[in-house]
Amino acid sequence: MTRPGRPAGPTDDTTTTVLTAALELLLTEGAAALTPQRLHTVTGVSRSTVYRHWPTPYAVLAALIDVAPLPSQEPTGDVAADLHREVDLLCNRLRDKPVGGFLQALIAAASLDPATAELRRRYVGDLLAPFHHALRAAGVARRDREDAVAAIASPLLVEALLLDRPAGRTRAHRTADEVLAKLELVRA
Repeated sequence: MTRPGRPAGPTDDTTTTVLTAALELLLTEGAAALTPQRLHTVTGVSRSTVYRHWPTPYAVLAALIDVAPLPSQEPTGDVAADLHREVDLLCNRLRDKPVGGFLQALIAAASLDPATAELRRRYVGDLLAPFHHALRAAGVARRDREDAVAAIASPLLVEALLLDRPAGRTRAHRTADEVLAKLELVRA
């Protein structure tokens, strides 16, 4: 038996409309623009729908992270090639909008709203997950994986997000090779 009333969630079209507009607002005006009233004004989606499903900028950011496409690649068995591929993908993501811009907006939002720091950590974790996956497939222990991913990816994040310059792809490839040599997974 079906009960009359409101549907459980917004339609796919409504979600796409709101989140597409939200991403554009985030990239051009920052997280403060992600209010239900502003999303209603920009999209024409009813205020009650926006308030019900995305009542706060935090909720909008969380929804954007949920739909962020991060293609997963299966490890090839060549851990060096896999890490080089992931370095290239991360460099490209940091260079291009919306990933680089989204991450910069998350960092800015987290400085104003401490709760958003959790979303920033989650998003960065999603960006770094393929590195962990490649190293896990090569049999690298968790603690060593954490150190290896930090050594490879941290300079890329610093360059792209703090220094506002292209991420050092060649240096990151070299670092990946050095990390693998220390882990005795490849020859130096």
